[in-house]
Amino acid sequence: MRIVVLSGGVGGSRFIRGLLAATAPDDDITVVANTADDLWLFGLRVCPDLDTVMYTLGDGIDSGRGWGRTQETWNAKEELAAYGAPQAWFGLGDRDLATHLVRSDLLRSGAGLTEATDRLCRRWAPGTDLDRIRLLPMTEDEVETWISTTVDGQDVDLHFQEFWIRHQASVPVHAVTQRGIETSRPAPGVQEAIAFADVVILPPSNPIVSVGPILAVPGVREALRGGVAPVVGVSPIIDGGAVRGMADQLLAGLNVENSAAAVAELHGSRSGDGVLDGWLVDESDADLLPRITGAGISARAVPLWMRDAATTQRLAEDTLDLARGLVRG
Repeated sequence: MRIVVLSGGVGGSRFIRGLLAATAPDDDITVVANTADDLWLFGLRVCPDLDTVMYTLGDGIDSGRGWGRTQETWNAKEELAAYGAPQAWFGLGDRDLATHLVRSDLLRSGAGLTEATDRLCRRWAPGTDLDRIRLLPMTEDEVETWISTTVDGQDVDLHFQEFWIRHQASVPVHAVTQRGIETSRPAPGVQEAIAFADVVILPPSNPIVSVGPILAVPGVREALRGGVAPVVGVSPIIDGGAVRGMADQLLAGLNVENSAAAVAELHGSRSGDGVLDGWLVDESDADLLPRITGAGISARAVPLWMRDAATTQRLAEDTLDLARGLVRG
């Protein structure tokens, strides 16, 4: 089976671990990760979602935080703050710093982000879950998410990382834009993976700043709509609240209802002008099923909470089962 996953960071990487447990060793899995969270920081290219997937599947993640390296130290961050560096608010750990140094050196030497990602993954792959997947950036072009907001009475645009980390998503959201998205191109291998996939999965990742940018790269949506594989997704919203992160604030700021059904409608049905064939909601949202199916999307209610390895594997199995049903149909 050939599976493509369009993933953000924390929620997506946890789902992928369950997917690996739910599939056969010879199944082909390609993960296309969001890169609209990326930024230049102290002369280094930082790719949070790519790194979260890589660290998680490579057994290098801090499982308590869900991001960053295990056994991390913060000496460089503390020194940057002591110097008064304006970007010292970003959680740049000492071990994590090595990843950004190597990536930036590769990019400056002429490698594309796809090659740089592959080179970084080689370190983590042997003997880990990362050995079974191919991790691709959504694009090699620089795309950055910016949030229009108000800070101290002034209307400003903040890079997504500053909105999320420095302000902890506590400021209002007026608009969300991905700078550079219109002229970006899918990274090498992305469209081909979608074209030959047996199933495409949207895991429980933020619909605005994780999955949304991947779908907005010119050519990706067209590949999904034109492909033969069913496209199925898992709601990141359970019982009217985000499982993790700041989806609540973003959806409210964009006047989108904070519900599993509204996110499904945001992605849209492939029978209309959207991308979804199927959508999983939590059992607590079973009352939304008629609304989702009425929008042309096949839907089921199953347990969505990824509490441990067993429940995460079960969710992945339910996702694949929904996809198989759509293929049979």
